[in-house]
Amino acid sequence: MPKAPRPLQSGTTRLLCGAIAGPLFASGFTAIGAARAGYDWQRLPVSSLAIGRHGWWQRINFIVAGLLYSCAAGGLRRSAGRRVGPRAVPALVAGVGIGLIGSGMFVTDPVGGFPPATSGGASLDHTDSGARETTLAGRLHNLFAIPIFAGIPVASVASAATALRSRDYRWACYSAASSLAMIGTFALFGSALADGSRLASRGGIFQRLSIASGFSWLTALSLRAVFPHAD
Repeated sequence: MPKAPRPLQSGTTRLLCGAIAGPLFASGFTAIGAARAGYDWQRLPVSSLAIGRHGWWQRINFIVAGLLYSCAAGGLRRSAGRRVGPRAVPALVAGVGIGLIGSGMFVTDPVGGFPPATSGGASLDHTDSGARETTLAGRLHNLFAIPIFAGIPVASVASAATALRSRDYRWACYSAASSLAMIGTFALFGSALADGSRLASRGGIFQRLSIASGFSWLTALSLRAVFPHAD
């Protein structure tokens, strides 16, 4: 009689949540952006998709990704330290999850003229896209972004240091490069948001490159923990 397949252990299941979170999040905001009238993905940040009456799709996207990374942190906590890094790495991944959930709960302020205004001056999403003052929700949204865009580079450097001590030079180089790429492209994104910046038309591209660099590393880290003997 054939044996029934063994169910995945809870730790493995949690790690797989971390492996799929990034691709799902990126696929989500790409599809949502394509469906939003007036949204220019090359210029505008991902968070702008959460504004207005149609923004609930992106808010859900943030929260689902955050929950998946929160689950992944538990799996990473149980994984071998030489594969993941110091205990700070799972804690930082948990912070990424919290940051994404908070980003979904608190909507960013309008930027770059999105949502677009009608000919009568009213926003299509009933949002004053021309307002420059910040709201409490917008400030909280920016605060929750810190554990994402700062936490991932710190986690990747910490993991690289552990790999270097273990003479796992490929992982060390990849992790360090991911950290530098995420920080560098996020800095360019910040510059693009400044008034009169020559990079303004490419701000959305820089942010997406930053997200891709960091979230791809989280996917690789999760898979590395799932398959500890793959190397």
